[in-house]
Amino acid sequence: MSLALEDDLPDLAPTRPIWLMTLADLALLLVGFFVLLQASQQIDRAALARGLRAGFGVRDVVAPSPVPTPEPMAVSAGAMRGFVRGSAALPVAPDALIGWARDAARDDRVLLRVAGAVDGSPGDVDPVTGSGAVLAADRARAVASALLLAHAVPANRITIVAAARPGQRSVTVSTGYAGGRQ
Repeated sequence: MSLALEDDLPDLAPTRPIWLMTLADLALLLVGFFVLLQASQQIDRAALARGLRAGFGVRDVVAPSPVPTPEPMAVSAGAMRGFVRGSAALPVAPDALIGWARDAARDDRVLLRVAGAVDGSPGDVDPVTGSGAVLAADRARAVASALLLAHAVPANRITIVAAARPGQRSVTVSTGYAGGRQ
């Protein structure tokens, strides 16, 4: 006794097309979204954010990372050259550099960047540590100290750095604008 395959299946009742059900679901989601928008106009946004975090099980609130401030663009530069190899002592009196820095820093928006450098030779290093970077920073610090002792620039407007690459045995002081318009 062989039954045909068609005889085993029951007849299906006519139904709505599947795309119509999907369209209805999307329409309900859209209506729900508009209801949420309308309701959230009157609500405290911090309370809404706390509620959403609690609803999704977030326990710790991560503080947003601060946006780094870009380094001011160098506008002018002055330099002190002629340092003795392996020494951070000022080679000459810094009077001209102090006068230049005082004039350049009259505007409160100006910052000074003091960069020390070494020539990269084996003898142009810090005598205690044997590091060229330490000697470059010491040279920059010596010039910055001279500027501060002469009251040419306030301390909060000076940044001391060591040059990234060997160059001359020198210290370069550059000015940059860190503020907006007056």
